[in-house]
Amino acid sequence: MLERLKKNFGEFKTFAMKGNVIDMAVGIIIGAAFGKIIDSLVKDIIMPPLGWLMGKVDFTNLYLTLPNYDGEIIKYPSLEAAQSAGAVTINYGIFINTMISFIIVAFSVFILVKAINKLRAQEVKEETVTTKTCPYCFSNIDIRATKCPNCTSAI
Repeated sequence: MLERLKKNFGEFKTFAMKGNVIDMAVGIIIGAAFGKIIDSLVKDIIMPPLGWLMGKVDFTNLYLTLPNYDGEIIKYPSLEAAQSAGAVTINYGIFINTMISFIIVAFSVFILVKAINKLRAQEVKEETVTTKTCPYCFSNIDIRATKCPNCTSAI
């Protein structure tokens, strides 16, 4: 039993210390922090002016109250008041905020991935420019060569 536990712990340690797992963990942590920044951007920067432009609408206060068990719909001054009274609500304003946050995060990730792919393409391009192929023997030779060292043909 103890040997089996040691073996499993060793396998887990090997798995956890691989570069991919550590990179993934760092990505998750940074992603969570990035999500909080985007959430604040949407709630505190984007939505207030958007709500103001739409006639002083606070999106977090947009909701529908479902009828109570007696069939009556009670109007509440705010979502917080409705929830504290125990009313069942559909919070579509919060959903709108969440969707805007998602779109901003998705667009940010798209821009980030696009920039990383562009950098990778430049690295690959720089690496492949150092050699060329001899048109006679098809061997790889230095890009600056004027004569092939393998077949001695002039290039």
